[in-house]
Amino acid sequence: LIRAGVARVVAAVQDPFPHVDGQGFTKLRQAGISCETGLLQHEAEALHQGFFTRVRHGRPMVTLKLALSLDGRIATASGESRWITGSEARARVHLMRSTHDAVMVGGGTARTDDPDLTIRGLGIARKPVRIVVSAQGDLPMDGKLARTAQDHPVWLCHGPDLPGQHAKALTDLGIRLIPCATSASGLHMKSVLQALGKTGLTRVFCEGGGQLAGSLLSQNLVDHLVVFHAGLILGAHGRPGIGALPFDKLADHPRLTLQGTERIGADAVSYWAASAI
Repeated sequence: LIRAGVARVVAAVQDPFPHVDGQGFTKLRQAGISCETGLLQHEAEALHQGFFTRVRHGRPMVTLKLALSLDGRIATASGESRWITGSEARARVHLMRSTHDAVMVGGGTARTDDPDLTIRGLGIARKPVRIVVSAQGDLPMDGKLARTAQDHPVWLCHGPDLPGQHAKALTDLGIRLIPCATSASGLHMKSVLQALGKTGLTRVFCEGGGQLAGSLLSQNLVDHLVVFHAGLILGAHGRPGIGALPFDKLADHPRLTLQGTERIGADAVSYWAASAI
């Protein structure tokens, strides 16, 4: 820029990464080049939110996805959940997976649903990391995730007391183990996300289940919430999409800001963001 005779540089935001953090601007100003920030700043912050969240808070950006009946259930009382939403909504979920570094589920979902957590039907070759959160490290050895770990990365976030023999069996399958701190209710999700941030992940797409969704929401760790609603009623005995939250007062409960709604096939989808965004 200096050799080209540029007199003025306008940027969206200053890079907050500690090893950079304005050093380029300083050198340019010392060379007599005017530097300004703020051009399309909101758009730039949104586009790079995952990176900024990891640099500023030590964790990746979290998008929580829920596929619910109209009365907020993710499964019948017996656990049947395939499929609550239609094929168009499921294709959209696969597209959303492709825009994140990792797809995350709780151990209960991994055991009950035996999911693939891959991107299918879109011709996209990208393979986001598949993450299972389980304090006991309880991942079925014969499940789809374990059986395909050599070809498509699987990480298991677990508590500090994982038995050595079990840990070896998991790593022999190609599963990466990430020890995390625990709380009274299981894994401490802030610890989990900070551990994932240290690996370089910037954007995590969480697909539940209810207990994991509740843990993330109760600890203010959800940046974006995407809710697919199907025209289906499951009733009070159906399994709730979000587990119990440790709050008594309405003012303490998570409150998000609606960003938009859309009809998708026979279903509806709404997009929400944390109020601080």
